[in-house]
Amino acid sequence: MLESPLRRSFSLIGDVEQDSVSGTSTSSRVLLIDADEKHRGATARFLAKHGYEVFHADSGAAACAILEMQPVDVVILDVLVPGADGLSIARKLSVRTELCVIIVSELGSELDRIIGLEAGADDYLAKPVSQRELLARIRAVRRRTVQAERADTATSPAYGFAGWVFDAEARVLRDPQGQALSLPDGQFALLRTFVQHPQRVLTRDQLLELASGPSSDAYDRAIDTQVSRLRRRLRTRCADELIRTVRSEGYMFLPRVISR
Repeated sequence: MLESPLRRSFSLIGDVEQDSVSGTSTSSRVLLIDADEKHRGATARFLAKHGYEVFHADSGAAACAILEMQPVDVVILDVLVPGADGLSIARKLSVRTELCVIIVSELGSELDRIIGLEAGADDYLAKPVSQRELLARIRAVRRRTVQAERADTATSPAYGFAGWVFDAEARVLRDPQGQALSLPDGQFALLRTFVQHPQRVLTRDQLLELASGPSSDAYDRAIDTQVSRLRRRLRTRCADELIRTVRSEGYMFLPRVISR
């Protein structure tokens, strides 16, 4: 029996995934979204033995809660997840270029696979699928993502503002004292949007579009919550006002931003 219906991480034991480019050991974070508790638990234990930190959810709401709090590298998604349209989840996640999505579903026809891939999935597997094949597919999509991130990082600038340094491609944010500050995915995407559009008012609709992508169906209040959390997070390291609320209009990122 799983200890938690929302989140469970497993000890990193056994084999550790090897980065084919550098040869160094890596540890990826995997989120399993599947209503089948037996299948979910067995897959999680297998991946943990191969060096992955595993989280899992039995519904769309539980998955959103995890993604709000925990950075994830790979999502393994059953499109028949309760309380949500699995394809809609795939579309939302596809705008996060640092995240890989693999659909594993009982819907295995050619049309189902085409629809899943067009929804933004990086790979599509029909159940039943062997654990070994799933592991190989995870490694393959992670390898492609890591290589693409390295190529982008070589040419993409970091951003400087008010003493902070924000490298959006490397996902590194450093405060004015040079200390790293981690951000959940939603706050990370929001900050990236702000530094790319500084010193101008962004409406809630614009923030939803730019930070979450055109497929987002989040409400305006969700942006208010994210901005509030990001503002509090930044203030733990710096008392300066960085994000201003513009009444009846939206939000403005106040500092001058320099690309480095």
